[in-house]
Amino acid sequence: MSCGTSQPPVNGTAPENADDAVTRGAMKAFWQGHCTTGSLQDMMLDTNAEALNEVEMPEIQAMMPDLSGLRVLELGAGIGRYTGYLAQSAAYVKSVDFIEKFIEKNREINGPVHSNIDFVCGDVMKLDLEDSSFDLIFSNWLLMYLGDAEVEQLVVRMLRWLKPGGQVFFRESCLRPSGDRKRGAENPTKYRDPIHYHHLFETARHQSGDSSAVGFELNFSRGIRTYLQLKNNPHQMCWSWKKVVLPETHQPKEAFFGFQTMRQFLDEQQYSANGILRYEKMFGRNYVSTGGPETTAEFVPMLKLQTGEQVLDVGSGLGGGALYMAENYNVDVVGLDLSTNMVHIALGRAITCQKGSVLYEVSDVTKRQFPDASFDVVYSRDTLLHIPNKAEVFKTFYRWLRPGGRILISDYCCGEGEWADDFKAYVEQRHYTLHSVPHYGQLLRNAGFLDVVADDRSKQFVDILEREIKKAKDERNELIKEFSEKDYQDLLTGWTSKVHRVNKGNQCWGLFYGRKP
Repeated sequence: MSCGTSQPPVNGTAPENADDAVTRGAMKAFWQGHCTTGSLQDMMLDTNAEALNEVEMPEIQAMMPDLSGLRVLELGAGIGRYTGYLAQSAAYVKSVDFIEKFIEKNREINGPVHSNIDFVCGDVMKLDLEDSSFDLIFSNWLLMYLGDAEVEQLVVRMLRWLKPGGQVFFRESCLRPSGDRKRGAENPTKYRDPIHYHHLFETARHQSGDSSAVGFELNFSRGIRTYLQLKNNPHQMCWSWKKVVLPETHQPKEAFFGFQTMRQFLDEQQYSANGILRYEKMFGRNYVSTGGPETTAEFVPMLKLQTGEQVLDVGSGLGGGALYMAENYNVDVVGLDLSTNMVHIALGRAITCQKGSVLYEVSDVTKRQFPDASFDVVYSRDTLLHIPNKAEVFKTFYRWLRPGGRILISDYCCGEGEWADDFKAYVEQRHYTLHSVPHYGQLLRNAGFLDVVADDRSKQFVDILEREIKKAKDERNELIKEFSEKDYQDLLTGWTSKVHRVNKGNQCWGLFYGRKP
């Protein structure tokens, strides 16, 4: 069998263009130079590959969907690190790699054990597969070996190859290499910014056979804890996307201001990169919630965190609260946020925890799935105001908590009286869903939580706002220099308007605690 660049297209695809051939030739030469034995060290480009693999494999496997009865396409399979695991439960696995030594090693390891694997030595860019023929596409360290145009093309092909509701799970090295093996001056690997992959998949479109438009909906994207803990590398990232039928038109303008999803609205409006950094200037370094480090240090002790506990931080923002809990209580935190920009900035800072760990994830908490009893604590600061159905999400939190688990939330609330017109406009403009403090507490009780505390902290809220306003005025010149006069005025207007709404009894700030029996 030959895997040279001049081989015929696999299953009859069109031939590659000249630029693709140059890219593929460079990649092939790179791997032929590094795959001297077809060993695990060759595959992972790391002298400590065996130890990494032992920890990484179960972590990656735990994030994959149920494979029972699925048709799986594995792209860039290498020596088959994951092929055998996929074949254990899947009905069928097509395992593809363009290095002959790798695919033969894969066949040697997994072929005698699993009869449901089709081993293909070929270029993923030359595959010609039937539309809607796979339930899951899996790849590990593939896209960084493709050119930008190739990745864009492959993402659209994935949409075609997947069945309706099918999923893509892929993992990449972002911003820097994963292993310690020297790659040489001619290393053609593309260590892209993770937001690049996010954009490619979120904007991919394909017209299906029934003329409906299909695209990808994000399940989650997150770092690999193994590399964070063992190599201090927060930029090993994985993504899970689902193929969905897209609406014929955008949501009505009043829903998300012309944006199709809440995430797009947040990233391009309220939580644009500039907007996030403006908020941080008011709240404190690594914080975008009321009181920043001050209220974090006050509220977190209520949780009585114990070493080694697992914490879910919903709406983790820039990671200030997550880092505080990890550093001070030696806990492991999953920081979940809907805003790609928030997580992107947090990852870019790559703050190392001396104790515990923090893993950032982009996902929608109303759609995310974790196994029951995954966490000891759910923590959320000024985030759930974006969620309309809080009753349902509280039931979800209850399931995710272990027996004895605790929940701590601060959130924007509303007074029990009639709303003023300006408050109605504010809530509508921000697309918030607010409840009174007592009703919020009752929703937690209805979900099953015991020992519920529902504390109206509006007085404290105003005190913090006024101190933050004073700080902004004292630092006016610095704010204008770093941002602009308009940014400065927008911040002052926003903060003084909050004070006004609270003093009128319309807006409130609540602190909530509960315990799962």
